Amino acid sequence: MYLPLIPARKRAGFIGAAVVITLYLTYVLSCFYYQNTSSSHESVSVVSESSGHLDLTPTEASVGHIFNDVEPETTHTGHLTPAVESAHVNRPIGEGSANATMVMLCRNDEIENVLSSMNSVETRFNKRYGYPWVFLNEVEFTEEFKSRVSQATSAPVSFGLVPAEHWFQPHWIDEVQAKKSRQKMAAANIIYASSVPYRNMCRFNSGVWSRRCRIILEADEQHQFFFKHPLLQPYRYYWRVEPNVKILCDVKFDPFDYLRDNNKIYGFTISFLEWEKTIPTLWSTVKEFTKRYPQYIHDNNALSYLSDNGGKTYNLCHFWSNFEIADLDFWRSEAYSKFFEYLESKGGFYYERWGDAPVHSIAAALFAPKDQLHFFRNIGYRHDPFQHCPSGDDWVGLNCECNAGDGIDYQPQSCIRRFEKLFQ
Repeated sequence: MYLPLIPARKRAGFIGAAVVITLYLTYVLSCFYYQNTSSSHESVSVVSESSGHLDLTPTEASVGHIFNDVEPETTHTGHLTPAVESAHVNRPIGEGSANATMVMLCRNDEIENVLSSMNSVETRFNKRYGYPWVFLNEVEFTEEFKSRVSQATSAPVSFGLVPAEHWFQPHWIDEVQAKKSRQKMAAANIIYASSVPYRNMCRFNSGVWSRRCRIILEADEQHQFFFKHPLLQPYRYYWRVEPNVKILCDVKFDPFDYLRDNNKIYGFTISFLEWEKTIPTLWSTVKEFTKRYPQYIHDNNALSYLSDNGGKTYNLCHFWSNFEIADLDFWRSEAYSKFFEYLESKGGFYYERWGDAPVHSIAAALFAPKDQLHFFRNIGYRHDPFQHCPSGDDWVGLNCECNAGDGIDYQPQSCIRRFEKLFQ
């Protein structure tokens, strides 16, 4: 009733703005609606600037895929069930009580190493606790793969396909520049120097199996909102397992319960130095991010684990992320989402060889209080050529296949002492 009192030009402006806002909100709501209802659709198999110090003072700190992801196929002890069931939590079939899952990114031709890892995890831990498994691949899993994996556990199993736009090198990456970088690294004998698939994996793991709905205004594809992957959507915690790894000792407690009951967000077994030539601009990018978004830096952070000079330089310490037991809600947080988007915009996963291990480690060390990080001393773990073996009382009674303390923990390239110093 007040519009007639407004000049015609302004009135038209208000109406135009209202139309734009209405369209925007309609699109956003439709994305969320589709996310929440897509599981009821047709069942489709998813084999699914600163160059100085980081100023982290309390004062400063205070100041997939476009929707159409196909739905997962879930196997319970070898029997196929409707894909819609995967929208719900697959509860542990044993003593496990946490909302958690085991997760493995792997390929069909790795089946023997996959089964080896599963056997180790099941024998040492999961046969008792019965947590579900999630397997992800950038191509469809074969029927043979699914059958053999399903027979290797009595726990629920889900197979997921990684959407192409979450896996392959983005179209906006300058391939000429990226190729020159790969050639330079190859000349320096850096491992995986020439491998684009390895970079795809690092980017995918850093983005934490994300799902996204693009909000495009004026053809600006930078407006991206990340959501949890549909296979992992129901879960709070996960244990990452790689092909061809070993759990060296019996795990007689539930690590998921430990994280939940002690308010931890990240657990690891091995920590050592990254190869600096693979991440030459990562730390400068991190400093740019913290300058732009100081509100995400926790007052009680673990910066001294990452840097020996207050943030001026990166000491290369990281948690070896091929073993990690962590809280998915941390990776889903605004802080980490913004962080990953910022890293993604720089192209360092392809112009260099940024790994998910330093990316995860830096984020956990800066955005969470240090007492939410946990070293699982009592879980023996081996991923060739490195291992962690419990020592002292942590080793006793666990039927370990390694000698007490035999591992990388206190070797020169290890960062365990730096982590322990956080709490001294």
